[in-house]
Parts: sequence; structure tokens; C-alpha cells
Amino acid sequence: PGYGDSPPVEMAVTAQGRRTFLEDVFQELGVQRPVLVSPSMSGRFSLPFLVAHGEQLAGFVPIAPVGTKDYTAEQYRRVQTPTLILYGDRDTGLAPQALQNLQHLPEHRVAMLPGAGHACYLDKPEAFHQALLGFLRQLK
Repeated sequence: PGYGDSPPVEMAVTAQGRRTFLEDVFQELGVQRPVLVSPSMSGRFSLPFLVAHGEQLAGFVPIAPVGTKDYTAEQYRRVQTPTLILYGDRDTGLAPQALQNLQHLPEHRVAMLPGAGHACYLDKPEAFHQALLGFLRQLK
């Protein structure tokens, strides 16, 4: 909400509001223990949810999300959610910072897509889907 052509949502102004928004979406959809895939700007929603309610997720797939520096190494260390940190090696802006911060998640693995930029899922869709499906298959 509030990006692209979507209208702004007042509750999405704060991290707590964005977390609550995502909680409401999951409740409305009736999903339990989803795998949350979070590229770029969606990190402003997914990271507050992950840090507060990571146990409600079956898995987390951050793709160079924004906002990783908003949390401490200790906050990340408390999250036990299986995580696949995905990024393109040509993303020299957000990916290195996100990787540096997200590596504090204890249950993480990393998949770097050669020849892909920030939107690695668009640049290398086959490699992206192979990495994602491999991660999903190993979840409980």
C-alpha cells in the first residue's frame, strides 16, 4: 500500500502499523504458516512481522529488502524462521547491506543469482524459481 498506483493506507506509516496490516492480510486470507516472499520495498512490511511473529511463518524469502538496518543483530538472532536470502550479484545497492544484516538470522541459507540485478526474479527467472522451489521442498 502506498507504492506504485496503490492508494496510501494510514496504518502503514509506522512499522507497527505495517506489521498489523500484514497480520490482517493473513487473517483475511485465512492463511496459516505461509512462506513470506519479500522483495525490495515489501521489507518495510515483512521485517516488522518477521521480528515480532516469525514463528507464524513456515519460511521467509527476503530478496534485497529495504529496512534491514532497522533491526539489531540480536533481534535477528531471536528469529527461528527458516530463511532463504536471495539476491542478484549485480545488485550492488541494497543486496550487500541486506545480506550483511540478514546473515544474523540463525536459520538462513543464501542463494546468489549470477548475472542478476536487484529484481533478480525478473533477470533470471529460471534460476530464481529453482532456488525458491529447492528451499520450499526442504521446509516442514
